[in-house]
Amino acid sequence: MEGMTRVPVREQDPKVRATNFEEVCLGYNEEEAVEEAKRCLNCKNPLCVQGCPVSINIPAFIQQVKERNFEEAYQIISESSALPAVCGRVCPQESQCEGKCIRGIKGEPVSIGKLERFVADWARENGIKPKKAEKLNGHKVAVIGSGPAGLTCAGDLAKLGYEVTIFEALHEAGGVLSYGIPEFRLPKTKVVSAEVENVKSLGVKIETNVVIGKSTTIDQLIEDEGFEAVFIGSGAGLPRFMGIPGEQANGVFSANEFLTRNNLMKAFMDGYDTPISRGKKVVVVGGGNVAMDAARTALRLGAEVHVVYRRGEAELPARVEEVHHAKEEGIIFDLLQNPTEILVDDNGWVKGIRIIKMELGEPDESGRRSPVEIPGSEYEIEADTVIMSLGTSPNPLISSTTKGLETNRRKCIVATEDTGATSKEGVYAGGDAVTGAATVILAMGAGKAAAKGIDAYLSTK
Repeated sequence: MEGMTRVPVREQDPKVRATNFEEVCLGYNEEEAVEEAKRCLNCKNPLCVQGCPVSINIPAFIQQVKERNFEEAYQIISESSALPAVCGRVCPQESQCEGKCIRGIKGEPVSIGKLERFVADWARENGIKPKKAEKLNGHKVAVIGSGPAGLTCAGDLAKLGYEVTIFEALHEAGGVLSYGIPEFRLPKTKVVSAEVENVKSLGVKIETNVVIGKSTTIDQLIEDEGFEAVFIGSGAGLPRFMGIPGEQANGVFSANEFLTRNNLMKAFMDGYDTPISRGKKVVVVGGGNVAMDAARTALRLGAEVHVVYRRGEAELPARVEEVHHAKEEGIIFDLLQNPTEILVDDNGWVKGIRIIKMELGEPDESGRRSPVEIPGSEYEIEADTVIMSLGTSPNPLISSTTKGLETNRRKCIVATEDTGATSKEGVYAGGDAVTGAATVILAMGAGKAAAKGIDAYLSTK
């Protein structure tokens, strides 16, 4: 039936892209975007908007794409999102906006993410910027971290007339967008740097190489530097490990370190002096999006790559698209299996990994079936590199150097969901620093909520 299937999106051939770091998905051109936009029913009660954590007016921007008013489409998206070119690439649309799309009941949902990406890319290529505030309101706000939560909060506050300064610990802005997500999914210069520049064009200042908790503290920002409110969007960069024998060996990485060296420090490029162990047989432990990113990066560096995950394919937390791309590229999935030991040679380097087979037992508290070891099923595989991708927690540096800031047992900052308010007056928080590792778009939603909370708080002062 006409209109039931989406316009296919062009991608690099799997055999070719497995050898380069260029973007996998090539996106829509103008004709394809207009054709796909025509599939939108422009619902009176748009459920897609309810599925978007930053509440983009999706039918309105798609209507403008139908009519080839791409600049207007961009301004509609920019009212709600500071990072449309990023979201169009890395959001899990299938479980959010597209998951609610009425078109998807009898056919395929509208490719909302690919249309958002097209509009943002078109705006960048044509020099279109988001609209800035006409005048400042005289209030100063500090934002800690230039990842998706911080950029969103800063952008929203700047549009309301606040003077905003972002403090970033690393030498480059972008947070997880710069250090965590590989070039082949999210190009750094073309997309991330351009989105950061758009936020700066709203009047936001960004100071890099400032480690809050060491260079200065939140209390000093408020007491000595005249900031009336602070938003903490410092993410969750502290990796977790399994605690199994051999984890201290050379050749064992956290996914965080492995990806940071490649993405931020350009270890994949021969001209950069930031080497990384280029293993020939790499095992990635974990099944989330970060595990897929690490596995696909190792593959591009010339390795045979195994993903070891203790549950089955249906339980993989990674996006279906990421798993599909990984399989196409030749990554081997060892599912319902779990490492018990990393084998180490006499020189302290990884030489293999011992694995036990698992089966799914009864559901746990979250409703997921718990993996149970099968006795006597252990075996060994050869490996020279092991990458642990088991999630991350917030670095306790900020919470431990700020008076009166409450954290929970996981060292996450306690903040309200609706406004991001913490236990300390004038201090707000959101994103992975509050929830633990989650998605880019959920961090953006938290940054947006905190901007509203800060605005309401400062409006009464």
